[in-house]
Amino acid sequence: MKAAVMYKPSFPLEIVDLSIENPKAGEVLVKIDATGLCASDHHVIEGVLPYPTPIVLGHEASGTIEKLGPGVSNLEVGDRCIFSFIPSCGFCFNCRSGIGHLCTNHRTDTNRHYDGTLRLKDNSGNEIYQMHKLGSFAEQQVVSEQSCFKIPDEVPSEVGALMGCCVATGIGGVINIPGVKIGSTMAVFGCGGVGLNVIQGAKLLNATQIIAVDVHDHKLEFAYKFGATHVINAKNEDAVEAIQEISKGGVDYAFDSFGSSKVMEQVMDSIKMGGTGVIVGVAPFGEKVAVDMVDMIRAEKKLYAAFYGSKTPHETFKTIVDLYISQKIDVDSMIRETYSLDQINEGFKAIETGEDGRGVIVF
Repeated sequence: MKAAVMYKPSFPLEIVDLSIENPKAGEVLVKIDATGLCASDHHVIEGVLPYPTPIVLGHEASGTIEKLGPGVSNLEVGDRCIFSFIPSCGFCFNCRSGIGHLCTNHRTDTNRHYDGTLRLKDNSGNEIYQMHKLGSFAEQQVVSEQSCFKIPDEVPSEVGALMGCCVATGIGGVINIPGVKIGSTMAVFGCGGVGLNVIQGAKLLNATQIIAVDVHDHKLEFAYKFGATHVINAKNEDAVEAIQEISKGGVDYAFDSFGSSKVMEQVMDSIKMGGTGVIVGVAPFGEKVAVDMVDMIRAEKKLYAAFYGSKTPHETFKTIVDLYISQKIDVDSMIRETYSLDQINEGFKAIETGEDGRGVIVF
């Protein structure tokens, strides 16, 4: 089968033929139907996020079950699924506590299967890692049964792919915040795939103001389609001052969907007394946030981190599938362009230039 392999960072992905093993106990062989091009993958390609090589990247995908490994009981050949890039083991403390997105066994060796082995080899005999035990930039993959969430026919493959990361991360990062209040005021920094879904999450909670911040006018215009009530181009004006003025003193919640220490500092300056700043985007390794501790304590500001929807992925998947079928969220409009696997590097160039929405590879 063909796959896009990263042999070293800062170089284009290579389309190569790989051999793939049969699924082992608790695993399935899947055909990848569609996979999104996410900024997190781009960070890895750039070398900002270090991953082992050679590796098949891709973590936002949908596909069809082609073969079952021993002991698989909840899936059947032909099932269409969203794939979670955190295949919760089900046995560690976090999984048993209902926070499977923080599975400690997965974190032990993120890019190998739970038995510590790899399933892919190239023609030179090199073993190939799978990003987050998934690696969806490939025609086929072996994945854990726990990764697979069955979806109905009403959910197109391209839509299901985006549900696997940006929709779950963005919407889940809002609606799953403990104690989040309906009718709050919210600001969202970054209007990429995740940010647009943070905006949709805010809309679901009937936020009275949804202030979108970006540095591209076309992305801000696009954000109106998903529920933004106000937009700010941070290149042209001070985002914090503008948010303070629009909200008359600061918003209840502000979100960093980009992943940046500078942005997160602006997030904390944008919230009112008693407000909450939320980190949703993944920053480069080692990046730290400078927080005004006096302001935090005197204003009782809170800092919250929401990783992958802040809940076991399958629970978030169920919610967003139901919301999509009932037409309460729009995922189709986020798909800017579709590509073939051979066009994957072209798709990542579009991320570099700040294009709207999401690019999707369709197999």
